Order: sequence, then structure tokens, then C-alpha cells
Amino acid sequence: MANAELIAAIRSELRTEADPARAAGAQAYMKSEMPSLGVRVPAVRRIVTTAARELPPASLEELISTVQELWRSADWREERYAAIDLTGLRFAAGEFSMLPVYEEIIRSGAWWDLVDGVSHRLRALLLAHRPEMAALLRRWSTDGDFWIRRASITAQLGAKSATDTALLGDVIEANLGDQEFFIRKAIGWALRDYSATDPDWVRTFVERHRSGLSPLSTAEALRKLPR
Repeated sequence: MANAELIAAIRSELRTEADPARAAGAQAYMKSEMPSLGVRVPAVRRIVTTAARELPPASLEELISTVQELWRSADWREERYAAIDLTGLRFAAGEFSMLPVYEEIIRSGAWWDLVDGVSHRLRALLLAHRPEMAALLRRWSTDGDFWIRRASITAQLGAKSATDTALLGDVIEANLGDQEFFIRKAIGWALRDYSATDPDWVRTFVERHRSGLSPLSTAEALRKLPR
């Protein structure tokens, strides 16, 4: 069962901090049909942290139900941000049973702010369950939903020296011919992020795939590397 008190507390605080003047601009910026309350992301995070400390879920199962209820019944975009933030509670980190929650967020959220909101959660799962997650991300890299494909590419952002370069190469190569902007951007972003750890690997990868990488992906990949 979902933690109804926790959901009610989060919703109440979000409405208390609503900023109608900012809300219109936020909704337009996100090109979202779902309306915004105009609450800034750091404020959403603070509200969730405080509420979860005062009304903590009793178990992982309760947390999952709470996240799903808040996500599915959301009337405002910030409620969906709050649902994502709840998945960051410490006892959920690296728990494989959270995977269906993340997949639902990606498939039904279907926009960059929501999809990218769980990328570091996927990274934690990969680090905790490498064989299972590597196989899953390779499957995701050819999924019919391009947001799932984007998630397969961005799942190692911030992994640094723990990056599985074979996996990174595979999920990118599976999407080299994709014309979708959000895929091309994700490829460049993932390569640029890893370039801070291993610039030679990124340079070599870009050179080997020069004909397949889009100009956008190439520019993003090399942006922080010296010419």
C-alpha cells in the first residue's frame, strides 16, 4: 500500500510553494501538456527530503507503491519530479526491484527532464548488478521507444573509471544511424562525460565512427577535449 500521508504532505508543500508567474514559463520551456506549479527543482527536492524524513516508507515495497501512486496520479509536473526524488531514498539504492519503476517513468514520462531524472538510478543498478543490467541496457539500446534507447546511452553518466566501455560502445553503435535529436544529443553527452576520465578512448571512438556519428554527437563528444 502507498504511504498516503507522505503523498499528501508532499502535495501540500508543493502547492504552498507554487509560483504561478514562474509556472507559465516553466510549462512553456518544457513544452509540456502537464501544467506546472512553478516550484524550482531544488525546492521540490527539499520538500521530498523533509517529508520522507518525517513520514518514511516502512519498506521498499511501500516506497515502490508510493512512487507509483504519486507518479500515476500526478496533476502537476512537480509531483512527477517528487516521485523521481523519492526513488533516491538510501534504502532503494541499487535495488533491482526498482527497475520496473524506472522503466515506467521513462516510458510514460517520455520527455528529457523525466527520463534523465532516473539515469543515475540506472547507473547505481548497473554498478550493483553488472551482468543483468549490461544485458538489459543492450536490449534497451534497440528498443522501439527512443526514450528507452536514450536511457541506455545515458545510464553510465558519472560512472567515471567504473564505466563499462564495451557496453558504452555497444549502446552507442546501436543508435548511430538514428536521426532523433534526443538520441544524437545523448550520444554526444555520454562521450563528453567519459572524456573527462579517458580522453584517448573517446578520441579513438569518435575517429573510428566518424562517418556514422552525427555532427551534433561529434561536436558534443569533443567539446571539452583540446584540439
